[in-house]
Amino acid sequence: MPAPGLVNLANALTVIRLALVPVVVVCLLAGGPVWRVAGFAAFGLASVTDLLDGRIARSRGLITDFGKIADPIADKALIGGALATMSFLGWLAWWVTGVILVREIAVTALRFWVIRHGVIPASPGGKLKTLLQVLAIALYMLPGPPGWLRAAVMAAAVVVTLVTGGDYVLRAARLRRRPLPGRAP
Repeated sequence: MPAPGLVNLANALTVIRLALVPVVVVCLLAGGPVWRVAGFAAFGLASVTDLLDGRIARSRGLITDFGKIADPIADKALIGGALATMSFLGWLAWWVTGVILVREIAVTALRFWVIRHGVIPASPGGKLKTLLQVLAIALYMLPGPPGWLRAAVMAAAVVVTLVTGGDYVLRAARLRRRPLPGRAP
């Protein structure tokens, strides 16, 4: 079966997600409830593309090297851009943004560290982490949700982010101990 082409639906969704990052940031910086709702809508659309692109790539055999690299970059740009903007605006403490972004950068570095040994698949905890981060960010974007609800969901997101980061470190270390494919132990 021939390799999928660079231009395909899954990759297009990833590119759309990347293109929506500055839209989210500009909407939030514009200020006011209407712009916050517009930022929320752009963030929601971008989050849906994250949900769909991987599923489409796997189900239709559209996995490309571009997608393997661009998808996690788009994910981190979306989450990081939203968090950094909210911290800049004073809606969210900078330490929360820092904890989440440091974890994401560390996990990306670990992926490169183990890439010759194999791939660590997303865990259910990792999927929960993403869901909680997206939900928490959405609650901060929308005018109206009570502060305690925003804070509680963000706190859960931070805890799950840290726990899954630790799990990723353990799985990466185990994978690195395996012999390289094609080499005797």
